[in-house]
Amino acid sequence: MPNFKMRYLLSNLRRTSKKNTKFKSRIRNKYIGKFKNQSLISTTKGLQCLEEEEEEDSDECFSLKSTTPSHTHGVQPLGNLYLSSGSINSRDTGLGNLHTLSDELVLEILGFLDASELGVLSTVSKSLYVFTNHEPLWRNLVLENFVGGFQFNGFWKCTYVSACYPSFDSPSNELRSFKVRDFYSDYLFQSWLCANLEMKPEWLERDNIVRKKGISVEEFVLNFEEPNKPVLLEGCIDNWDALRKWDRDYLMQLCGDVKFSVGPLEMKLEDYFRYSDQVKEERPLYLFDPNFVEKVPKLGSEYEVPVYFREDLFGVLGNRRPDYRWVIIGPAGSGSSFHVDPNSTSAWNAVITGSKKWILFPPDVIPPGVHPSPDGADVASPVSIIEWFMNFYGATKNWKKKPIECICKAGEVIFVPNGWWHLVINLEDSIAITQNYVSRRNLLNVLDFLKRPNASTLVSGTEDRVNLYGKFKNAIDASFPGTIEELTEKEEEKKMQQRKLPFWDSVTDANMGAFKFSF
Repeated sequence: MPNFKMRYLLSNLRRTSKKNTKFKSRIRNKYIGKFKNQSLISTTKGLQCLEEEEEEDSDECFSLKSTTPSHTHGVQPLGNLYLSSGSINSRDTGLGNLHTLSDELVLEILGFLDASELGVLSTVSKSLYVFTNHEPLWRNLVLENFVGGFQFNGFWKCTYVSACYPSFDSPSNELRSFKVRDFYSDYLFQSWLCANLEMKPEWLERDNIVRKKGISVEEFVLNFEEPNKPVLLEGCIDNWDALRKWDRDYLMQLCGDVKFSVGPLEMKLEDYFRYSDQVKEERPLYLFDPNFVEKVPKLGSEYEVPVYFREDLFGVLGNRRPDYRWVIIGPAGSGSSFHVDPNSTSAWNAVITGSKKWILFPPDVIPPGVHPSPDGADVASPVSIIEWFMNFYGATKNWKKKPIECICKAGEVIFVPNGWWHLVINLEDSIAITQNYVSRRNLLNVLDFLKRPNASTLVSGTEDRVNLYGKFKNAIDASFPGTIEELTEKEEEKKMQQRKLPFWDSVTDANMGAFKFSF
């Protein structure tokens, strides 16, 4: 690679990446330091648990998945270097003058290169061989170059090579069998670790959500929708055909060659399941398609909206409404990091197969490790869901306002009120349906959200972000005359009631202090 090209990349990245990587480094390094205090961590096949030396610290034990291989290139956590007398870090010697750059910055530089340039650079040194074979680099190349789908071949580099050179017949383990001795990197090691950790039992123990079965719509509205509180509903989708039919064989036969949205690309179900069966990575791709009913109408006939959520005022916009329903399919470990649902809507999520761990924080509590921008348009958070659990979950045990948590199983539905932060991780291969909706209880919130000055960056699910407020308000006025005014009046009355002082406060003289009984 020409020297001028590398100098160009470095000059740009030193200016732009320093602030972008600082937050990620702080998150990753916070936890990985715990591994530095352990006796030499072996990454050989069969490693089952990373244990602290003291038995009383057993809550810091992390179990690896039973199928976990050793790190492909022999990368070890940096703490092992400190415990190995006389060793040098081949990471530094192989990078030369670039060794002062952080691992994140090295990888960001390499992200500017194409596959052939990565291949050439991998022959320069053992250290660059490890960096240029980092799986997320090749994942990005596959996603950028094969938007029409791909056939996963065990590893992202192998997938790219087999897609570009079908005649190149080499087993994936031969492409990735080279190990480097004395290579120490917390960043690269934790990427492997997060991809292979089992969920700790204490991450799954807390279950403090309210569960209800067979409640009336009126009770749901009074106790959960109006006060904006989550609830897990049981038994309300027992009549769904989807609950009985939707396994992978049925879906593949029904959907055939239809392609669904998976991240930035489109994939057939057969190809996606091939990927999800093999993948071991920090952030597995998630099938999340808003147009599944339009693509396969029969899917829409095999479920119905639970009775509690059938008032959806966005329906007045017809096909001009924002995206609102999705089929969700993913392997264990896939999911959604902390976010608030779009356009200030509420949502329901029904699990058809598998199970999901949910963590929810109320609108006035920002989850630890999550940093929204002042205008709410962007959110900085840990790289992966597992990384959030490793670094931040434990802190919530001591919070006064503890999160709402639960495991939602097949046949159960969770109600997610508007404005609530939530994280979801699949505990096994899972299929679910979710819909966002607007009822009268939430209409004013949605209208306020849509008319914000920065609506062009906040509103999602539609191309007409700026004009959505006007179109929605006019459609509501036409379909339900007087509704907005009536709800606004009730909201003002409610605020007035909240501002009224209790009787004993009303007899307090502000200048003399509080009224007291004297006995």
